[in-house]
Amino acid sequence: MRPPKKPKPRQRPDCKPQKGRAQTKQTRKAAAPAGKSSQGERRREPADGRQSASQQSAPARQRRKPAFRRFAGGGDRGGGGDHAGGLHLFGIHAVAAALGNPRRIISRLRLSEGAAHKLASALEARNLRPEHVEPKDLDQLLGADQVHQGVLLITQPLPEPGLPALAETSANGGGPVIILDQVTDPHNVGAILRSASVFGAAGIVMTRRHSPPLAGTLAKSASGALELVPVTLVTNLSRAMRELKDLGLQCIGLDGSAGAALEAMPFDGPSALVLGAEGAGLRRLTRETCDSLCCISGGGPLRSLNVSNAAAVALHLAAMRRCACGPTC
Repeated sequence: MRPPKKPKPRQRPDCKPQKGRAQTKQTRKAAAPAGKSSQGERRREPADGRQSASQQSAPARQRRKPAFRRFAGGGDRGGGGDHAGGLHLFGIHAVAAALGNPRRIISRLRLSEGAAHKLASALEARNLRPEHVEPKDLDQLLGADQVHQGVLLITQPLPEPGLPALAETSANGGGPVIILDQVTDPHNVGAILRSASVFGAAGIVMTRRHSPPLAGTLAKSASGALELVPVTLVTNLSRAMRELKDLGLQCIGLDGSAGAALEAMPFDGPSALVLGAEGAGLRRLTRETCDSLCCISGGGPLRSLNVSNAAAVALHLAAMRRCACGPTC
């Protein structure tokens, strides 16, 4: 037989419990005074009452803002979109043209040493003192995939002309108005701006939504033409086309499946060339608002061109017609 267990001695209410192995770690933490750890060390509280890094949760630590804010990608397709500080232009030619445009408001200019040397005359003309940065700093701001050439200009949007101003320019021999139906690629729109500047287009009309920002990659692809060609942004494209038609313009839509050839158009009056996005082409309402639909004739197996190439061919054809029927070329 086992010997009987000895009864435990009763503890008086005024006696403190003995600290032994039976007391758990959680009990000792609960017994610790406020402001001290279980080992008796005082916690370091920030002066402003915020939690220290060790007290913050993992998601809170991950939400910290980086040292530099990156302005590439996202919803602005092509970088340089309308941020809190303004529009961002980069590239030597785009920024040089912007500095030479008196309508451009210069908010901030950051240049590398090499870029400052290339833009010395433009800086002297505007009496500007840029901030000198390293190219890697601009890589961190704009993204390593942006070819900024060591220059970043923060500016404001240019004033937008009204549709009557574009119609008047076209009526006075200024070439067709280019209407872009939700062309979203900034490289294509920049190339169209460059062709519009070369062949003397009256201006460009784009939708305010579903179009790339007038900055960043678009401005660099335009190679300075953004400062030379008027651009008007509209909310409703078909309504804007009807307004241009009321002002005397003939709207010609470019469609690879159209039966009429663009080469047969006389271009003997004010006109507008309407181009659609890659793949989707002209939307139904845009097609119905056009006065006529034409295609660019070609003898090859493909029937369609890239939208920027189609714009260049059409603008060149219109310029040839103006030279043939006008008093001067």
